[in-house]
Amino acid sequence: MSSTKKYKGFTTKAVHIGQDPDPVTGAVIPPIHATSTYIQEELGVPGEYVYSRSGNPTRRNLEANLAALENADHAVAFASGTAAIDACLRFLGPDDHVVCSEAVYGGTYRLFEQVLRRASGIDFTYVNTSDLDATEAVWTEQTRMLFIETPTNPLMQLTDIAAAADLAQRTGALLVVDNTFMSPYLQRPLNYGAHLVLHSTTKFLNGHSDSIGGVVCTNREDLATRLEFIAKSAGATLSPFEAWLIQRGVKTMALRMERSQETTKRLVAVLGDHPAVQHVYYPGLEDHPDHALAKRQMSGFGAMLSFDLADFDAAKILLDALEVMVLAESLGGVETLISHPASMTHASIPENVRRERGIGDGLVRISVGIEDADDLVADLEQALARLV
Repeated sequence: MSSTKKYKGFTTKAVHIGQDPDPVTGAVIPPIHATSTYIQEELGVPGEYVYSRSGNPTRRNLEANLAALENADHAVAFASGTAAIDACLRFLGPDDHVVCSEAVYGGTYRLFEQVLRRASGIDFTYVNTSDLDATEAVWTEQTRMLFIETPTNPLMQLTDIAAAADLAQRTGALLVVDNTFMSPYLQRPLNYGAHLVLHSTTKFLNGHSDSIGGVVCTNREDLATRLEFIAKSAGATLSPFEAWLIQRGVKTMALRMERSQETTKRLVAVLGDHPAVQHVYYPGLEDHPDHALAKRQMSGFGAMLSFDLADFDAAKILLDALEVMVLAESLGGVETLISHPASMTHASIPENVRRERGIGDGLVRISVGIEDADDLVADLEQALARLV
């Protein structure tokens, strides 16, 4: 693996770490190691790689790359972001308690409530982790993990990572941060004391909507060793081809994020001035309750935003009228993706729970891509015009 010592800049690391030229052919891009098993030259003396479920050179290259970008000592790649989340929860057992950000991705809620609570006996409590006093108030003697999204999906609530880490440290719990919305380009939770940082690599890391994967990064060797064992034993490891696609995407992440952020500012301005829009959720807005925190722990405000329209009918009119933005689940791609959380990404959360957490039928979420800003602004304006 490449040494990180000679690489200081983020984009330089993204391009070079884990990307040493092939020593046999001189190929600048390392080959995809599409193999399930590896020859053993002598009985009882296996090489570094034995079986691709437990280790593959292409996957290891990606893990070295992502660890460097998150300022981590270790990274373990998984077959999906959900598999990465599931692996983090494997540190717990029956009757252990998890405190979780209340407005999380619907797939996370589904995993916690419909799989892990039933199968593993883990208890979950959901709270607005932006409020550290409220978070500490639901703590119990059995609390072993604080799981946060910051910003949350889709309401863009932020949690003070350093304060959350202090709470976890004082009580002996693990702090797990889902950093998917920000990417390591804009936020590095390990710098603020998080124990485990995860991503759906499907999103901004890959950036091209053509790969599914996940990763967990940590500075603790004991956690990394356990994660590697979990990955090998449960089998939810990333394929070599997916790893290659993700690393290809990572190389342009900084450029994509900068372009998307600039366009996001313009879309936020359009939404904020429109009479049909009731509220805009974006931490870059000065009136966002966590704006000051965003400036402290993030290097940019990101390319995700949400906004409230009057109701489902208004949301449908707007979404059906769009011509450039793509109505689809997921986020972080080069194309601008727009979705209706209540019926798409968060449909697995019961309606009453969604409403309690502020995810109404008029809520719309946008993941801003890299198209020409003028085209996206015009598309949004013509769709909004249908509502007045």
